[in-house]
Amino acid sequence: MDAAVYAGLADVRTCISEQTVMEEKMKLARTIALAGLLVAFSLAAAAQTPSDSDGKPIRLILGSGAGGPVDTIARIVIQDWSDIGGRQIVVDNRAGAAGLIGADMAAKSPPDGNTLFFGFSGPLAIVPNLNPNTPYDPVRDFAPISQVAAAPYVLLVHPSVPAKSVAELIALAKSRPGKMHFSSGGNGVGIHMASELLKVAAGVDIVHVPYKGAAPATTALMSGEVDMMFNGLSSALPHIKAGRVRALAVGGPARSPVVPELPTVQESGFRFNTQGWYGVLAPRGTPRSVVTTQHQVLVRALGTARVKAAFRKLAVEPVGSTPEEFATLIREEGAQWARVIKAAGLKMR
Repeated sequence: MDAAVYAGLADVRTCISEQTVMEEKMKLARTIALAGLLVAFSLAAAAQTPSDSDGKPIRLILGSGAGGPVDTIARIVIQDWSDIGGRQIVVDNRAGAAGLIGADMAAKSPPDGNTLFFGFSGPLAIVPNLNPNTPYDPVRDFAPISQVAAAPYVLLVHPSVPAKSVAELIALAKSRPGKMHFSSGGNGVGIHMASELLKVAAGVDIVHVPYKGAAPATTALMSGEVDMMFNGLSSALPHIKAGRVRALAVGGPARSPVVPELPTVQESGFRFNTQGWYGVLAPRGTPRSVVTTQHQVLVRALGTARVKAAFRKLAVEPVGSTPEEFATLIREEGAQWARVIKAAGLKMR
């Protein structure tokens, strides 16, 4: 093969080599560009969803003390909530003033998704109507995430009270105006307001005797210091079964599957619908993406077999509402208690 042919072959090999190098460079450039796009998309997604990359747990403020119904219900949900959401949740109990202290602290917390509030009817619907100096607005200063649970109230009387039904109890109270007494866990709590609602609905005069908590209020009923009270069904069940108190009716819109033999107060012809309710809220201004994500996690947690079984033992019903539904509940409950408080002439003492 002559020199000209060798030279031609060399030129071809050089051309192929240069083309290969160019193609490899183009592939590398495309790979780098694609990697850049993936990083950009990841950063954008991280900016739109809550993250625990900073290691911060969620601080869940409770407007009640440890061991009470609010605390018990919250801690049942927290385990699955934390596992599903991938963030540690730390309870911060801030009891006092029927939940006002905890609610005020939560309302004034940074709206960064790291602080949430486990609320209930007291600080979100009752206290703001009882206390004109409430330092927060339950509608304006919170971003509802989801109602978590509903807990039926049950109307109880001491066994010595001759009434065997709501109608008989009302008739008895009307025959003894100002001489019958009901206990509660303090001014402004849900079980106090349930009795006030019954008084307004039935037009009876029954004297309120507040105690420092539902437990001493129940003890007062069992000892005969008072005639009646509303209490949470889960707390009352052992005493009902033991015969220490007599149950007449449940306060919610429907009979409870736990005690289906008990009628509702409404079945006696009174306009009456109240029960304990609990839910999670964020401070106003918390990004909507955080609210949406936490709502999705909470609903999943409420659907687990463990949470359902634990709630069933307490006669508590899991709910899992949308943020909008929870906001509606807070507004409607607030309006109801405003009417009752005005009709009964109640004030925070």
